Amino acid sequence: MWFQIKIKSSLCPVYPGDHLIYKDYRGEADKDAVSIFYEMVTALSGDQPPVVMSHKDLNFIHVRQGGLYWVASTKTDASPFTIIEFLNRLAALTKDYCGSLCEKSVRMNFALIYELLDEMVDYGYIQTTSTDILKNFIQTEAVTSKPFSLFDLSNVGLFGAETQQSKVAPSAAATRPIMSHRSEQGGKNEIFVDVVERISVVIGSNGVLMKADVEGEIRVKCYLPTCSEMRIGLNEEFSIGKSQLRGYGMAVRVDECSFHQAVKLDEFDTYRILKVCPSQGEQTLMQYQLSDELPCAPPFRLFPTVEKDYGNRLLIFLKLRCDLPPKSTALNVSVTVPVPKSSLSLSQELSSPDQTADLQLKNKAILWSIPRFPGGAQLSALFKVEVPGLSSASLLEVGPVSMSFELPKHTCTGLQIRFLRLSPTHPGLSQRWVRYVTHSDSYTIRI
Repeated sequence: MWFQIKIKSSLCPVYPGDHLIYKDYRGEADKDAVSIFYEMVTALSGDQPPVVMSHKDLNFIHVRQGGLYWVASTKTDASPFTIIEFLNRLAALTKDYCGSLCEKSVRMNFALIYELLDEMVDYGYIQTTSTDILKNFIQTEAVTSKPFSLFDLSNVGLFGAETQQSKVAPSAAATRPIMSHRSEQGGKNEIFVDVVERISVVIGSNGVLMKADVEGEIRVKCYLPTCSEMRIGLNEEFSIGKSQLRGYGMAVRVDECSFHQAVKLDEFDTYRILKVCPSQGEQTLMQYQLSDELPCAPPFRLFPTVEKDYGNRLLIFLKLRCDLPPKSTALNVSVTVPVPKSSLSLSQELSSPDQTADLQLKNKAILWSIPRFPGGAQLSALFKVEVPGLSSASLLEVGPVSMSFELPKHTCTGLQIRFLRLSPTHPGLSQRWVRYVTHSDSYTIRI
């Protein structure tokens, strides 16, 4: 199997489709292969083009991460799954070595990425993707920049506890590059364990929960030069499937669970302990899923009222309640309300000054943004939309409402890390951080 590598920007400040990294291993691809791929992607409708595309005798396989297209092209009948796995691993290694995965970090570290490609692939054939092997050969130092952070974890304390600000790991602490052997003396010896969950919910117009799915994973990012073994203890009540409920506390149940091949499970069935020898960089140790059930109430409840006002004015009154615990806070809450296609203008009355609302004429939707939403609080908004030719049928065009948000220090399944132990231990020389975050994958409320 052989191929050539291209990394292209999907949001480039110069022009969309600008290629950032290009490596032709065999010289068999046409010079216009980059432009051909971009023309094929932009010609398709929708935001999810096919992963595998062909043009004459040239096959393109790509993934999209960090706002970038990671593309491999080949003229042979290579396994697309192998190439997809390699591209995902290349993106993960770029994030590990550069500290963050975005267009700016790729531009600033192009020499480092070319060095990675030289060591990973030879004449189009994959040689290795192991961090432990590559760090013996990579000599270029990373140039770091402050990345865009999807999750605001700056207030998440050690083991998820409330701590003073001086004792809290900053959100950018886990986005620095891993260290090579010759620079291991600098930087802190830290290890981050993140429990990340994505929630998908559909709530009916009567307020009844119609669908609820949770997908989660336990990620580890290691900055320790040596660590023979790490032991992660999960909830003792953690069970897989309804038939394995265990313990005396409140059950923490998932339907399916899978583990990284490096995780040792000899103590998992009895003590719910994961054992692994982490490499430097980021790894996903465990993935799990819970379908058609939520152990707790959905984080948000919406009470909408839609009615026709005088003339061509449409009134939309939304009362949004956050059902999180009082000490919890939702961040970057965004509420999108589709409106009739003929809508022209919007005026609004919001319950607090930090909220904003705009009418997106292109998408014909109102975007209501709430930067911080404390648990137990209730916010409201009154939208007055001018709709020429407003009729009863126009009211049917309103909704369904969709939401996006981030919930730091919160998991919907209740999964918690009981302890994190390293061997050998070096008191005072290494720091361990456990962080939790839940974000919306799809959160839909019908009106």
